[in-house]
Formats: sequence, structure tokens, C-alpha cells
Amino acid sequence: MPVEERAIEAIWRIESPRLVARLTRLVGDLETAEDIAQDTFLTALGKWPHTGVPHNPGGWLWSTARHGAIDLIRRRDRQRDKYSLASGTSQTAEKPMDELIGEREVGDDLLGLIFMTCHPVLSADARVALTLRSVGGLTTPEIARAYLTPEPTIAQRIVRAKRTLRDAGVPFGIPERNERTVRLGSVMEVIYLIFNEGYAATVGEDLLRTDLCADAMRLGRVLATLVPDDAEVLGLVALMELQASRLRARTTADGEAIVLADQDRTRWDRWLIDHGHAMLRQAEQRGGERGPYVLQASIAACHARAASVEATDWAAIATIYDELSLVAPSPVVEVNRAVALSMAFGPAVGLELVDQLTDVAALERFHLLYAVRGDLLDRVDRHDEARAAFERAADLTHNDRERAVLLGRAQECATRATRNDSST
Repeated sequence: MPVEERAIEAIWRIESPRLVARLTRLVGDLETAEDIAQDTFLTALGKWPHTGVPHNPGGWLWSTARHGAIDLIRRRDRQRDKYSLASGTSQTAEKPMDELIGEREVGDDLLGLIFMTCHPVLSADARVALTLRSVGGLTTPEIARAYLTPEPTIAQRIVRAKRTLRDAGVPFGIPERNERTVRLGSVMEVIYLIFNEGYAATVGEDLLRTDLCADAMRLGRVLATLVPDDAEVLGLVALMELQASRLRARTTADGEAIVLADQDRTRWDRWLIDHGHAMLRQAEQRGGERGPYVLQASIAACHARAASVEATDWAAIATIYDELSLVAPSPVVEVNRAVALSMAFGPAVGLELVDQLTDVAALERFHLLYAVRGDLLDRVDRHDEARAAFERAADLTHNDRERAVLLGRAQECATRATRNDSST
């Protein structure tokens, strides 16, 4: 693939969610908006390799897409007028074109699209899949891996969800307070999944996609202004900010991954840490039972307060994970709990839980399970088994940087195993 096309596709991944959101506000239909956006992308693919990428690619894409949307609206208006004349009926006057195009929804276009795609007319699974595709810009394979679900299932879910929204006439925008509450859980879940895809990209050559992290944090902050009394929304913002504080320290200048134990904590963003702690305090002041986002933010806060891995209060983290496993049980939470238990009480304790999780069907292709198992096996001197676990993890990941780290760990285990054999 020419370098120009790779650059265009990278720009498209960043700009397409915003473009689709703005187009949906304009034309009122998600499928139509995505069709116009796709035509715009094809236009860019045809022109930019010859003319060069514009100085403001996002502005160019919006200008091109906007013209396409205006043409469509005018065609629909002419068609409606023809039907009106033929039937002898009159139609209610539409808003003038310039007023329609200049109008802005309260809040954020992306947030308005999230609330649209998280409408209760859709099942919970369909809401999340569609929103991640349309708003997060994730591909179907990326969503399938995030949910440990077969790709054809996700693809069918997305197609049916679009059709359901269209047939139900679901409007674009941020709903009134009562209806907003109904959709809030799905909206928060989607925002955090978008953040996670940016924090640890599931595919490609880069470990991080900071554009997705930034979008998710901005959406979370806008959401917090809409529902300032919801502890979980505040907890979500705190969680994202505390995790994002580590972004600069997570990779080398060349993009290679740096594990938590080796990160230079002086490079952690103190502003994000301080703001995340403040948001967490606000969430805890709301009282009541701690929800999953507040609990996860509390775990992130423990890491942020520690000067090193060794100085981290792992017993406190393990206790919070115990609480999280009751409030929001999932196999992935159990994998993370195993790590905390191993750090607090020794690798054998964590390994006991991980070995139980290898029989969980949902984790069969979850590479982090095998990466954790490899680390724990290595720490108890079962180096041959550790090597095999790391190789299994490397085989399952679709991120090139992560694969390189895992294969490096596998080689280290192989070396230790050989050294042990020669000394016996």
C-alpha cells in the first residue's frame, strides 16, 4: 500500500467518527450519514495521493461531506414537493437550509450520536457494538476481540441495529433528563471501551491510539456536565484521567511498549493525576454503594499514589478487586484480580486463580490471560511452561508491538530454562 494511502487511512480513523456524527445531525439518519462519509473517504483516496494531504484534512473532509449532504437534502425536498403537488396536499415548511446547517445540538455531536445509538429500542449488545463502530471508529474485528465474540455475530448485530434505528425513527441528539438516565449505562460503557481501544490498541503497528483516549475523555467530561450528580459518571472520568496520566511513559520514542514496573513515573502527567483524584473524591462524596467505575478509579488511584511497583498497596488493590468481582463480575476482572493477588500474596496465589480461568470459554482467545499466566509461571521458576504461555499469548494478539514484547518474554524464559537445565 502506498505511503499516501496509509496516511489517508490513519487520518480517516481519527476524523470519521466526528464526520459521521456531524452528518447524522444534518441528515437525521445514521445509515445515510455513513454512506456520505464513505463517499467522502473514497473522494479523498482518489485526490490526496495526487494533490497531497490538505493542511486541515478534517476541514476538507467536512466541507466535502457537507456539500454531499446538502445535495441530498435538496433532492429529498424536491422529491417531497413533487409528491405534494401530485397528491394535492401541502407539507409543513422545513427549516431554511442555512438555519439547518448552522444549528448545533446542546453539548457535543459525538455525544449526541452516542445517545442515539444507545437508544433502548436496541438490545444492550447491539447498542455497544453499533456505537463502537459508528462513534469509536473501531472495525468489526476490533469490536469482536473487545467482546470476545465471533466477528459474524458482531457484523450482523451492527447491520440489524442500524435498520432498527431507522425503522423506529430514533432522533439524533441528547435526550431529556428522564430518557437520558435510561441510556446512561450503555453510554458510559461505550465511552470507556473507546478509551480502552486507545490505551491498548487491539490491532496495528502502534500500541497506543491517543486520539481515541482524548475523544473518550472529552466525551466523559461533557457527560459529567450533563449529569453532575452521578457518582459513576464522575468515577468514569476519574478512571480515564488516572489511566491516561501514564500514556507518555508507556512507550519508548520508537513506540516500543514499556511495562508498568519499568515506567519512568516522573513522566506521568501530574495534572491528570490531580484532576482524576479530585473527580474520584467528588464521586465518593455522592455516597451509596461504589459502582464499577468508581472501584476501577480507586484501583488506578492506588497506582498513581505509589512511587514504584514495590511501593504500591497491592493488598488494597486486591481488596478492591474482590469488591469489583461482586459488583461487576466478569472473566476479565478475574484475570486482573489474579495479578493483584499475586503481587499482594505471592505468584502461587495468583496462579491458582489463573489456572481455573483457562477453562473459561470466553477467555479461550484472550491473549492477556496467557500473558499473565506466563508471568506467574516464570515467577515460580516453571520457565518452560512460561515460555509456552507467552508464545500462546503472542499468537493470539493482533497488535505488532505487543507481540514483540510477548515473544521477547518467551525468549527470556527459554534462556532461563536452558540455564537451569545446564546447572542441574
